[in-house]
Amino acid sequence: MSNDALTQIRTRNVITPQRERARNDQVENNAGGFVFQVTPEDQLRRFLILGTTGGTYYQGEAELTRQNADVVIDWAENRTSELVDILLEISEAGRAPKQNPTIFALAAAAGLGDDAGKAKALAALPRIARTGTHLFLFAKYVEQFRGWGRGLRNAVSGWYEDKPADKLAYQVLKYRQREGWSHRDLLRKTHPAPKDAQHKALYDWVTKGNLASEDTPELVRGFLLAQNAKTVNEWTRAIDQYGLAWEMLPDAALNEVDVWNALLDKGVPMGALIRQLPRLTRLGVLKGDRLTKIVAQLNNQEALTKARIHPVNMLIAQSTYAAGRSVMGGSTWSPNVKIVDAMNDAFYKCFGNVEAANKRTMNALDVSGSMTWQNVKNSFLTDRVVSAAMSLVTVATEPDVLTTAFTGHGGAWGANGSRYGSGISEVPISARQRLDDVVKTINGLYAGGTDCALPMLYAREKSLEIDTFVIWTDSETWAGNIQPYQALQQYRKTSGIDAKLIVCATSSTGFSIADPKDSGMLDVVGFDSAVPGLIADFSAGRI
Repeated sequence: MSNDALTQIRTRNVITPQRERARNDQVENNAGGFVFQVTPEDQLRRFLILGTTGGTYYQGEAELTRQNADVVIDWAENRTSELVDILLEISEAGRAPKQNPTIFALAAAAGLGDDAGKAKALAALPRIARTGTHLFLFAKYVEQFRGWGRGLRNAVSGWYEDKPADKLAYQVLKYRQREGWSHRDLLRKTHPAPKDAQHKALYDWVTKGNLASEDTPELVRGFLLAQNAKTVNEWTRAIDQYGLAWEMLPDAALNEVDVWNALLDKGVPMGALIRQLPRLTRLGVLKGDRLTKIVAQLNNQEALTKARIHPVNMLIAQSTYAAGRSVMGGSTWSPNVKIVDAMNDAFYKCFGNVEAANKRTMNALDVSGSMTWQNVKNSFLTDRVVSAAMSLVTVATEPDVLTTAFTGHGGAWGANGSRYGSGISEVPISARQRLDDVVKTINGLYAGGTDCALPMLYAREKSLEIDTFVIWTDSETWAGNIQPYQALQQYRKTSGIDAKLIVCATSSTGFSIADPKDSGMLDVVGFDSAVPGLIADFSAGRI
């Protein structure tokens, strides 16, 4: 090799190691590599959908949360109306696995915006805080930004006033207290005006325990009857007569097969059904016609959409159920194969209908150490496993997909002799496999250094014809001898294909390997339920 340093200076076919800045608009990520800073809106959306629970391999949860909170607060103070529009868009479409970040941002908007922005945020409260739990969470967060002035009291009292008495009673009894708040606390603080006798009687019972009025909703009487009952027959009669939800029953009742049969006959909502499948299996409820009906319910795409079941939550439920043991330990069950298969199918249906792009696609999965750091909360899953599962929707949709992963063992292309042991391997996963089988495959991969240029280099070396590269990563990339955007430029020139690159972010850091100046690159939030559709639409040129 020449010792002439002048040979490293060039304006064409530029190659820059990822630990060096290639352009002035690049920033250093937490791993020491140079990437691009995402826009404030992209950062906001990452936080709303991905959250910050657990932090990352390179950042603790507190630091990551503080950085994202600063972004939210800036939006709340300076772009309140736009912030509320984004919150409604994400919440009402069920695009995030958890509502906590969205409710936090709504509370910030209600406390920090200008008068018009605050009013818009408070008006959006019932559309985002759709359950009693959401309302309690909002009450907890909002005190971090403001006091209980007239506007806030009116908004919370309106949450109670605008619901029909029977639906309000359902909320009051199903979600009785959470986050340090109860309905009694909120009613006493906000003093909603009863719009009819039933509302007045319900408020009196919640705040004073007064059952004297004949206008008290029947559901309250059924709840009290069930709480005081001692036998299975009493519980099942209360369920049949009053339509009680399982949360309205005492713990002793929930260990009875006949009680669950009565609940299922009345109709258990989709979200509750999914969470209770381990218990139903353990109790022996899932058999015969009952099993057939539950499988049909799980495969009802309209019901999944209406219930806003997020695919990540379905994946968590499916992986936990298939494991036959609870994450926290203690409970075990023997998984029913038909239920496992039904949940597998339901995962794909949670995305709705994705129109194929009919483009030659390469999925590339970051399976490095930083992608195994953050277990998805209350599950056995890591970010790299969730990424693999999400990528399967593209595999199921497109006719020509190659799936690869950044690995570092001897069988990986580029691993032997490459910098930091970085390599890439083709991964034999398909949508025909069950999700739990895919989880085992991904967990068995040997992690290498994160070199997100490898998919393009591999395609170039192997003369593969790829229209769209889809990389699932936290963008903590650092190991390669060439920047990913440079590798894409090289691939385009060599292959003659105007290839695109889609980067699916798996953490709420502010980094991306996607060049913001290149219209053929797109950065999206990886665990957004809309992502498979966005991948197809961008690949096809529909957006």
